[in-house]
Amino acid sequence: MKRKDDSAAPRAPRAKAARGEEATAAASVSKDLVFRIFRDNPTKVLAYRQLSRRLGVTTKQQREEIFDHLKALKKAGLITLLQNDEYRLTDPGITEFATAPASSRRARNPENTPVPARRSGRPIETEFGQDPVVHRRREAGFDFPDADEPDTRRRPGREHDAQTITGTVSLATDQFAFVISEESETDVRVFTDRLKFAMHGDTVRLRLRGSRDGRPVGDVVEVINRVRPEVVGRLFVQGGIGFVKPDSRKLYFDVFVPFENLHGANHGEKVLVRITEFPEGGEGRSPVGEVVRSFGQAGENEAEINAIMAEFGLPFEFPTDVEAESESISDVIPQSEIERRRDFRDVTTFTIDPADAKDFDDALSIRKLENDHWEIGVHIADVTHYVRPGTELEREAKYRATSVYLVDRVIPMLPERLSNGLCSLRPNEDKLTFSAVFELDENGKLYNSWFGKTIIHSDRRFAYEEAQERIEGLDSDYTAEIQLMNSIAKKLCAARFKQGAISFETQEVKFKLDENGKPQGVYVKERKDAHKMIEEFMLLANRKVAEFVFKLKNRKPRLTMVYRVHEAPDPDRLQNFALFAKKFGHNLDLTNPKKLSTELNDLSETVMGRPEQNVIQTLAVRTMSKAIYTTEPLGHFGLAFEHYSHFTSPIRRYPDMMAHRLLEHYLEGGKNVEVGPVEEECKHSSEREKLAATAERASIKYKQVEFMSEVIGETFTGVVSGLTERGLYVEIEENKCEGMVRLNEIPGDFFELDRDNYRIVGRNTKRIIQFGDEMQVVVKAANLLDRTIDFELVDERPDHVKRREQEDRRQGSKPRGYRPERSSGGGRPGGKGGKRR
Repeated sequence: MKRKDDSAAPRAPRAKAARGEEATAAASVSKDLVFRIFRDNPTKVLAYRQLSRRLGVTTKQQREEIFDHLKALKKAGLITLLQNDEYRLTDPGITEFATAPASSRRARNPENTPVPARRSGRPIETEFGQDPVVHRRREAGFDFPDADEPDTRRRPGREHDAQTITGTVSLATDQFAFVISEESETDVRVFTDRLKFAMHGDTVRLRLRGSRDGRPVGDVVEVINRVRPEVVGRLFVQGGIGFVKPDSRKLYFDVFVPFENLHGANHGEKVLVRITEFPEGGEGRSPVGEVVRSFGQAGENEAEINAIMAEFGLPFEFPTDVEAESESISDVIPQSEIERRRDFRDVTTFTIDPADAKDFDDALSIRKLENDHWEIGVHIADVTHYVRPGTELEREAKYRATSVYLVDRVIPMLPERLSNGLCSLRPNEDKLTFSAVFELDENGKLYNSWFGKTIIHSDRRFAYEEAQERIEGLDSDYTAEIQLMNSIAKKLCAARFKQGAISFETQEVKFKLDENGKPQGVYVKERKDAHKMIEEFMLLANRKVAEFVFKLKNRKPRLTMVYRVHEAPDPDRLQNFALFAKKFGHNLDLTNPKKLSTELNDLSETVMGRPEQNVIQTLAVRTMSKAIYTTEPLGHFGLAFEHYSHFTSPIRRYPDMMAHRLLEHYLEGGKNVEVGPVEEECKHSSEREKLAATAERASIKYKQVEFMSEVIGETFTGVVSGLTERGLYVEIEENKCEGMVRLNEIPGDFFELDRDNYRIVGRNTKRIIQFGDEMQVVVKAANLLDRTIDFELVDERPDHVKRREQEDRRQGSKPRGYRPERSSGGGRPGGKGGKRR
């Protein structure tokens, strides 16, 4: 899922060379391609010159074609002539239905300069940047596919000689996908017009047809398995028939919906449509579908959030048999169950969670031992006591694999009866737990560990803010205990970093919502000592559980266990990151593995509080390998742990339930568990975790756009966070909302992307704007439907220069370049443009 790359717009066919002639005709410009530019920019006024520039027009024939297409589109009522040669889409909801195949050749000019193709509603662009929700390219550093790579063609007579393989589709852009196969050492590139409408995650049979720049290229011969032939998007209805423009940017085609399949859905609504017919051969027509569910008018909170849930296949409710099973569980703890557990009910115990939390799955206990050491217990809700193998509860938890935290709601892994009731470690109630108990001294030295089933009675429920007040000196209940545990946690943290742990983490954006879910404010969540204290003891428990099973009785073969694995980053990606950081003035040496953590941690401290902090930290995290669940004990690079598992959140993570069951089984002397089924469950959990993270980011992006829609016209300070051929992305410092400034709207010059140096350069003035530059921007537009924000740079040029450019535009001449005074401002407007912190 994780979203999205959409449909390649029809591309103008390459002109055929006359037989026997050496000269070739200029590439034709299709009417559909012209119209799609208007459809992709529904509120924008476009003139002939702008269309020509976007289409790479160079010949008289092409110019005449554009004029003819404009006349035809105007006559059809699809576009409106405003003045001179300026046009605008008549109605953003009007869309042409069958003008050309959804996947046709990309347009190129006679000099073979690639023209960015377009899918309905979304641009195709070569880019590098940081926000995977905004930019939607590969989720790693700058490893973005080259969208300008020439389109390879099938050569006649070679089809029968080509090798075929089977693999899984992973869409990268709406121009091409990659097919991942065990039969090929390298992922195979397939252009979307050769995909046969295969979707992300589908299994396909592929014909290899050579390579380009060392990368194999192929065509889909057959779609073997479609994982989810459903699409979420906005419904457009015209003349009784409709089509759905997908929200997902990993979908590269629209879905046609006949009248009888609309099922009462109306124009402009967000809908879930099931594809019922894929065109034979994969070209010429759009897939046909039927509306399964309407979420309401696009742009409304419930419609958009529900659409995000449907887009990622997130469940809306629990099946009735699962709810019934949860309600049937008794809340009475039998005496026999208490007697088989270690009793901690008389030990000081408390929970620390967010103020609005309803499920408390971990608690801490503390008491002093006779040898002056401290016994600290990490007590975790014993979910597997209630969720038994073979039950409907178990099957549903395994399928969901994780709770999903959208901006305004939680989609839990377990029903509320369990997550907020039986398994929630609420104060003043006896609760069943699975515990990791540690003997430590005040310097954080660990002497002994114990693991087993327990029963606790929490004395107090703290919010993080209350615990922080005690850490900072408030003399109140449990102040001494919390301060001591915080001191020990700091020692444990220091030891981790001495071993090579890395401190980079992304900033978490939070919203203040009103009763209708409308954002009233956006802020970055601050992590204080109370958060870090809880985190440190959870890390200790997870690490020691993994080590305990790995070393248990020195068994061979080793015992099967669920590990949380984070491998070392790829050296090439580290080097790319070092080059990126250098553009912000940070010089890194990431070639020495022994000094890697030191370099990254020093950088983390240096950028703290600076405008580029979020950009740098986000890219650093994405440069790292992705953490996954597996039965292979490969260690955790970021935490500098040889063995690490997830044990501490079974209410919201299925791998933690797996770890609980395995640990209990081995503590009771059970035999080794077969590795195959456990590995499959690990793989499923990793995939569901990735899906959940992408859905969470999508909901955050939607709320950011909704928040910015209320501040149109206001000015903010931001930092350049991404660059593309169409524009530059700017992230606002105070709320981390990110939007685009289009290159053709930057005043005073025509700007072009210099991708090798991570910057854009003015054609006339040679003005440079690069990553990390601080900018003043005005919020120009916020599109809730596409989840995009448009900015424009504050124009700091003298008034007489602005007036002269306006006059040039009225007269239709090319703006003259404005050459600002050069200064130490490093390419900011007027040589200054804001203070770098």
